[in-house]
Amino acid sequence: MTEIVLIRPSLEWLPAYEHALAQGWSPDTTQDVSQEQLRQLRQDPERFLYDLYSSPTLRLADGTEVPRLPAHDFWISDGEFCGRIGFRFQRGTEEMPPKVHGHIGYTIVPWKQRRGYATEALRQILPFARDEGFSRVLITCDDDNLASQKVILANGGVAAGTFPHDRLPGRTKLRFWVPTL
Repeated sequence: MTEIVLIRPSLEWLPAYEHALAQGWSPDTTQDVSQEQLRQLRQDPERFLYDLYSSPTLRLADGTEVPRLPAHDFWISDGEFCGRIGFRFQRGTEEMPPKVHGHIGYTIVPWKQRRGYATEALRQILPFARDEGFSRVLITCDDDNLASQKVILANGGVAAGTFPHDRLPGRTKLRFWVPTL
């Protein structure tokens, strides 16, 4: 397999991120934000990066602004931009705020999927969680997302129940605990 590395979001890599957005990739797995992000990025690249990863607040889908959780955010690369992965958390607890379903979220651009990139990126981000004091992290995925289930299970994930999908009525989300050790 091609070597996969996690890189911190940067202006240097922003053109590659922009290209992925222009191809229709959305970093949000529940709604397509590609055109909105593309517009913001092209308007002010530095502000875009700040708002996406460094701003002290975060705007939720319903428009509410909340404090940004501590996080380790990365872009996934095989020499080209492949997607994103992030570990978010609250210090001193495994608990997450009500609107946050899990500690780790990831997405791979469609033209790089089914190559093991998400599995490797998840493996590489787990030490960051361990360094923050976590022996395990919670990851969720849609009940029909077999690819994500495979990624989670390949990293030692253990099923931990289900809950109703908050954006897709009648659908279910799956919970998994993944060890960081």
